[in-house]
Amino acid sequence: MNKLSKNKLFSDIGLFYCAAIWGSTFVITKAALEFVHPISMVGIRFLIAAALLLPWVMKRKDKLRHLKDGFILSFFISLLYLAQTTGLLYTTASNSGFITGLFIIFIPVFMFIFRKKKPKGLQIISAFTALFGMWLLTGGVEGFNLGDGLSLIAAAAYSGHLIITDKYVKANADTILLAFHQFWMVAIISLGISWIMGYPMAVTNANGWWIIIFLAVFPTLTAFYIQMLAQKKSEPFKVGLIFTMEPVFAAMFAWTLGGESFMLIKAIGGLCIVSGMIIGEFSKFNLKKALKKEVLPI
Repeated sequence: MNKLSKNKLFSDIGLFYCAAIWGSTFVITKAALEFVHPISMVGIRFLIAAALLLPWVMKRKDKLRHLKDGFILSFFISLLYLAQTTGLLYTTASNSGFITGLFIIFIPVFMFIFRKKKPKGLQIISAFTALFGMWLLTGGVEGFNLGDGLSLIAAAAYSGHLIITDKYVKANADTILLAFHQFWMVAIISLGISWIMGYPMAVTNANGWWIIIFLAVFPTLTAFYIQMLAQKKSEPFKVGLIFTMEPVFAAMFAWTLGGESFMLIKAIGGLCIVSGMIIGEFSKFNLKKALKKEVLPI
C-alpha cells in the first residue's frame, strides 16, 4: 500500500470515527442533562475544548487569523448545539439523531437561496423521502413535539455550518485557528445566554463533569479537527456517504446503552431519513469533482 492509499485509509477511518462519536453524543448528552442546564453545558463543553487547543494556538504567529470566519461559523454551531441539546429535554436521543440527519435536505435549499442553484430531481426525491421518514418517526403532526422541532432547527444550522466550512477549508484555512475561534466564541455565546437568562451554571454531579469532559475531548475537539483534516483527503461523495452513518449510530446507542424502546414504525421512519440522505448524496455525485480535494460536492 503506497503513501497516498494509506492517507486515504486513515482519512476514511477518521470520518467513521466522527460519525460514530457524534452518534454516541445524543444518548450521552441526554444523560448529562440531569446534572446541568443544557445551555450551560454547551458553554462549558466548548470552553474546555478551546482551552485544550490553546497550546497549539500559542505557537501560531498570526493568532487572530480566521477571527471573522470563526465568528460566522460560531453562529451556526451555537444554534446547532443549543437547539439540539435543549431539544433532548423533550424528545428521545434516537429521534434527535435521525432528525438532525435531515441536514441533507437543507443543503439544496440554502444553495438555491444563496447561490440561485436549482435543486436536482434526485434532491427533491431525497427531501420527500426524508420528510416522510420524519413523519413516521414523530407520529405525524400530532406527535411532533418541541424537542423534534428544536432538532429540526439544529439540522438546518448543521447544514449551514457544513456549507460555510466547505468554503473556508477549500481556501486552505488553518484548521487549528478555525476550530479554536469557533470553540471559544460558542462558549462565550452559550455562557452569556445562561448568565443573562439566569440559568444555573453549576454541574451538580461528578458524573456530569465526566460526561462534559468526554464531550469536549472527543466529539468536539478531536472529531471536529479530524473531520477538517480528513475531508481534505477523501472524495466528497465518500465523505457524504460515511456521514449518513451518524443517525444510525445515534439510534444504535439509544436503543442499547440508552435503554430506549425499539419501535418498528420509528425504525422505518429512521430508515427513510437515512435513505433520503443517501439519495441526496447520489444527487450531488460528480466524477470530476470527486477526484478533487473538496469538502462537499456542492
